[in-house]
Amino acid sequence: MVLQSLKPRIFDRLNKFAGLWAGEVPAVLWSLRTNPNQSTGFTPFLMVYGAEAVLPTDLDYGAPRVKAYNEDRLEESRQDAVNQIDEARDVALLQSTKYHQTLCRYHRSNV
Repeated sequence: MVLQSLKPRIFDRLNKFAGLWAGEVPAVLWSLRTNPNQSTGFTPFLMVYGAEAVLPTDLDYGAPRVKAYNEDRLEESRQDAVNQIDEARDVALLQSTKYHQTLCRYHRSNV
């Protein structure tokens, strides 16, 4: 997935692209970690940290999530996030199992 994401970012017919890939790796990894996974329906960032990532553009342009941040309610929102992550992981497990079964069914029909 990393290579598939890197290729269109660095390929340039006019210039040699040797060495350009190293500067693009952080952006590619960030995009892979913050986009929903097809098999689970959730982002890998959410599955690991229990909250969605705050994108740099959200900070720059003052997204509603950033504007609604209240340090006084931080502990309450953290506890809500802890409770919700268990449910999200259960849903991800169910969706992943369903996705795997669909792939197996597709593979068996073509073999």
